[in-house]
Amino acid sequence: MKSKLKYTLVCSIAVFLAGCGTTNTVIRGDWVAKRNLNQIETSCETIPRIYSGVSYDICLLRGKPSQMALWVAPIPQLIFLDIALSGAFDTVILPYTVYTQISNGDIRLK
Repeated sequence: MKSKLKYTLVCSIAVFLAGCGTTNTVIRGDWVAKRNLNQIETSCETIPRIYSGVSYDICLLRGKPSQMALWVAPIPQLIFLDIALSGAFDTVILPYTVYTQISNGDIRLK
């Protein structure tokens, strides 16, 4: 019984992290954030690499709902939860994002 619970927990965390703002901007390539945000026609033009997960989520809130709203732009309540979690993850990886901000600049969306 405990192994099923652990398996379910690990799978749930993996699925949630796949949609996490920090994952989409830091771990995956810049093109993923650019593609996702351009699909929902957000008004954001750039995302700073420092606290990029939080910025990504705010840009999701500023976008238009699309036909694939459940896959690209989840419901606002989940985005607010993700903002809190992305803020925590962004703080942990802050030294790395400061370095990439200095060397690469902002993530350009347009």
